Amino acid sequence: MKVSWVSDESDVASRVDYGTSRGKYESLATGEHTSYHYFFYTSGKIHHVTIGPLHPATTYYYRCGGYGQEFSFRTPPATFPIEFALVGDLGQTGWTTTTLEHINASNYDVLLLPGDLSYADTQQLLWDSFGRLVEPHASRRPWMVTQGNHEQETFPIIYPNGFKAYNSRWLMPYEESGSKSNLYYSFDVVGTHIIMLGSYADFRANSGQFNWLANDLAKIDRSQTPWVVVIIHAPWYNSNLAHQGEGENMRVAMEEMLYNSSVDLVFAGHVHAYERFTRIYNNNADPCGPIYITIGDGGNKEGLAMLFKEPKPSTSIFREASFGHGRLRIVNNTHAHWSWHRNNDSNAVVSDEIWLQSLSSSPSCNLKIQQKPHLTQPNANDEL
Repeated sequence: MKVSWVSDESDVASRVDYGTSRGKYESLATGEHTSYHYFFYTSGKIHHVTIGPLHPATTYYYRCGGYGQEFSFRTPPATFPIEFALVGDLGQTGWTTTTLEHINASNYDVLLLPGDLSYADTQQLLWDSFGRLVEPHASRRPWMVTQGNHEQETFPIIYPNGFKAYNSRWLMPYEESGSKSNLYYSFDVVGTHIIMLGSYADFRANSGQFNWLANDLAKIDRSQTPWVVVIIHAPWYNSNLAHQGEGENMRVAMEEMLYNSSVDLVFAGHVHAYERFTRIYNNNADPCGPIYITIGDGGNKEGLAMLFKEPKPSTSIFREASFGHGRLRIVNNTHAHWSWHRNNDSNAVVSDEIWLQSLSSSPSCNLKIQQKPHLTQPNANDEL
């Protein structure tokens, strides 16, 4: 587990003391620190310390920098079931607070966030306030995130590549998964292979992300990780009028790879509403395609995307412009339960749910996995 925090004092050590009893720290790990400048802003000292190896389903107590407040977190279990909380486009509003309270009210093992975290949008102090807002939650469970458009923070000539604050503060395990960029990576947890893609990193044929994804998919062992889940920011399928077509180029470039590898679910953010599609491939219903779900309804600062296309496409099963969060409970190798919880005053109301079967356990779709088909790559000169 990587523990990340920011300190204002320059003499704070990049160390984490931890153990399985309150106030007793049998282990110590050290790490690295960094800081960054953005125009007239200078960040505090940003620490990243990896601790472990850790035991599954175990509560650890820890403190950062060698002193101060004690925190605790629980590691994911060793075997099924496992529960993921999913929320996109979080922000720092009253709805954000309600969403986080609803997520925290029920136990979960790992939180997955498909981009748009702080909505700092170049105002770097908002990254600090976002850290304070999510600390009570992100200190208790692993938070795995990918970037959205609000993390770019590009500025011509001075900051042309963007993601300076995001890459400094939210360091994900990209090197461990063979990636050369913090904007896309993968990891395994309890029979599930999670792929975090970068909607705002180059995804064209023969790009670094494209080739990494092909290699990552080729290495998946469905006997070890029968479930495969992909997280992106800009949705590839979307019947909301907001952000229409913004994920289309990435879909054209990468969808065939996901389909040939029998990815089970694809979650996206960006559109501030909820929508669940049936299994789909190349714009048509397909029993061996992924289920696509948009969950960009965490809170944000821009409001809800209220307008949908009419009539509703036959592939769109449920859609609603409300704030909320999702739960993916993977029960075993073959079955999982998905539910979307609408924010409704003080309660999180289950408004959409479905049981689903893993594609690796479907005889007709599993045949596709076993054959390991050639992955057709678009020509590098194609316009994407």
